[in-house]
Amino acid sequence: MTKVKYYYDPDTLSYRKIEPKKSRKYRNIALFMIASALFGLMGMLVLLNTNLLNTPKELALQREVNNFELRFELLNRKMDQMEQVLANIEDRDNNIYRLYFEANPIPEEQRRAGFGGVNRYRELEGFNNSDMIIATTRRMEIIQKEMVIQSKSLDEITKLAAEKEELLAAIPAIQPINNEDLTRMASGYGWRSDPFTKARKMHWGMDFTAPRGTPIYASGDGTVSRADNNASGYGKHVRIEHGYGYMSLYGHLSKYNVKRGQKVKRGDLIGFVGSTGRSEAPHLHYEVWKDGDRINPINFYYGSLTAEEFENMLIYANQENQSLD
Repeated sequence: MTKVKYYYDPDTLSYRKIEPKKSRKYRNIALFMIASALFGLMGMLVLLNTNLLNTPKELALQREVNNFELRFELLNRKMDQMEQVLANIEDRDNNIYRLYFEANPIPEEQRRAGFGGVNRYRELEGFNNSDMIIATTRRMEIIQKEMVIQSKSLDEITKLAAEKEELLAAIPAIQPINNEDLTRMASGYGWRSDPFTKARKMHWGMDFTAPRGTPIYASGDGTVSRADNNASGYGKHVRIEHGYGYMSLYGHLSKYNVKRGQKVKRGDLIGFVGSTGRSEAPHLHYEVWKDGDRINPINFYYGSLTAEEFENMLIYANQENQSLD
């Protein structure tokens, strides 16, 4: 029941009933309605931010979104690990592999180059998690590009390694006659006394004295380009083309063990010591050619001699004695 309020009227010396104004009544009603609406709106917002009013489908979608966010986080962690591993491989590639095979390192700006031009991620914009999706996609594409560059680099290194292996096998790197078969190292590369004219002339190879029939071995991999007696002074001789500009020559043989066009490996038996052609005694005249020029063979025995044996050979090779051809 509504309370009735009175006031004292001094003119009539009596209490009179207070009659509320209609405008105030309407104002109170309006304030009440506004307050009710505000409280209702606040309650609705609270409910919307909870799962109380979500449908089962909305709850499932929310769980799926949370699951995708977790997957993106795990994916980014894996990409962190991939970037660390890739950085380690790139470092070894530039500072070890490419350095060893004398290849230019891949510039950092080439490895880290981004993607220019049009917006590649326009279709990923406009979603709640667009920034995260775009950043992850960009990282994946950069890693993919770096892996492609590194893969091509390793292919190049593999090719260089194969070529290096072929080069090392092709270089004339062993003594063509076993040390135990030698009588002595008769003459080296340089100016020597001619055995027939006694004049001082250039001796373009090394002479190894050994009994007739001593085996002679190929000093490197290659293809026999000549095995004949048609070169002046060399008598029966063999020439092996090793590739990479190298050629080796074996002169004054007694007989051949190879023929023209035959492929040989380092250490293969190619002939036997003799004294054919312009020769004073049984020996092997051995030459090494590089790019058409004859060079000192003593620089190519690292594959068969000990340090002491090489030192002794160096002493004999530098003596300006008489050659045998």
